[in-house]
Amino acid sequence: MNKALLIVLALHLAGCATARTLDAAKPGAPVVYAGTRLDLYALQGGCCAMDRFGAQAPSYPGLDLPASALLDTLLLPLSTLTVLGVGFNATGGL
Repeated sequence: MNKALLIVLALHLAGCATARTLDAAKPGAPVVYAGTRLDLYALQGGCCAMDRFGAQAPSYPGLDLPASALLDTLLLPLSTLTVLGVGFNATGGL
């Protein structure tokens, strides 16, 4: 049973709109609640998700919407700092 849950979770994260927009790097693309916005855009019949968000919409945006909203909420402090222009340049290592 646990393996099935892990497989479903992995498949969901692979199609998660929030995960797709994290590395989109499209200038002018929304950052705050980007995955939720992408899902809502797809649900409303948006035609050009790649041009607007820099990422493809998931195949089933209605199923992805709750998880993307939760993940976007968890990432809200980081996305807000990104919008404000605060960057962290970490260096170091071995």
